[in-house]
Amino acid sequence: MTEIFGTTAAMLSVCMIGLWIWSVALRNASIVDVFWGVGFALVAANGFCWGHASTAPRSLLISAMVALWGLRLGAHLLLRNAGHGEDPRYVAMRRRWGARFWWVSFFTVFALQGAILWFVSLPIQVVQAAPGGPLGGWDAVGVAVWLVGLVFESVGDLQLARFKADPGNASSVMDRGLWRYTRHPNYFGDFCVWWGLFIVALSAPLGPYTLASPALMAFLLLRVSGVPLLERGMSERRPGYADYIRRTSAFFPRPPRRG
Repeated sequence: MTEIFGTTAAMLSVCMIGLWIWSVALRNASIVDVFWGVGFALVAANGFCWGHASTAPRSLLISAMVALWGLRLGAHLLLRNAGHGEDPRYVAMRRRWGARFWWVSFFTVFALQGAILWFVSLPIQVVQAAPGGPLGGWDAVGVAVWLVGLVFESVGDLQLARFKADPGNASSVMDRGLWRYTRHPNYFGDFCVWWGLFIVALSAPLGPYTLASPALMAFLLLRVSGVPLLERGMSERRPGYADYIRRTSAFFPRPPRRG
């Protein structure tokens, strides 16, 4: 079992060091964002190399779920970021740290994301190490929650991309489709994906002990790098966003408020 944990940590360390070196050469730290989903797909692939029960139904199921989600997200971010330069978050960090950014970014961006990626992926790793018995009710519930998340994230991203592609929407607020019911359908989808994976992992011997993994992701989405970071200053940049906040749920979908 420790083989999977150790090899996953080693693989992610090598990937993050390589990405960091590449980012220094490109002067663009945004490449780490594209790797986020791909990194989880690599974790799933690692289980097939080192997991003693990699062909067990639950191991195959959770690996396929992670790979589908991760590769879709990676492709979406690659297409979205192409030709747009470095993300404003990293531009601000680069201004703050100046000439020291090249090594500060290793610890605050690449090493940190690698550590979070490893920790959040623990439900996947424990299933690949010891998947437990045959598939059952909890697996069906987990797949259903994961599927809701995948739909919200994929459809939300697609709707936002089409909205941004129209120059007439440059200063408008996206409040159509899924964005009518939640200000962050993609983040809500991500939330459901990780709780769905955890529910699948519940039937593995060590699955219940990985509760902190989806809890950490939920905390990051709700309190740190998700909703708060994206909405900071949005009301000043987008006329009508304050009214959008008033009538639309921040995270969990619900019908918009009237009046």
